[in-house]
Amino acid sequence: MLTDSGGVQKEAYLAGVPCVTLRDRTEWVETVDAGWNTLVGLDRDAALAALARTPPAERPPLYGDGDAGRRIVAAIDGYAGV
Repeated sequence: MLTDSGGVQKEAYLAGVPCVTLRDRTEWVETVDAGWNTLVGLDRDAALAALARTPPAERPPLYGDGDAGRRIVAAIDGYAGV
């Protein structure tokens, strides 16, 4: 993914798609730290090099594990029996 959008950076991470960000900064620094997002500004060569990189082997659950809905339903069900 090649973008300058903050929202797309996070969506790319959640989808497991490496991201190259055409900015010098990001609000999603944890995606950069995890190796899934590379900041290149407007440097063409840096963007091309980042696009050629192999994605990291692991994608840590930075934004949860995807089971929040199930846990919420279980909590509500627990109140129904009270």
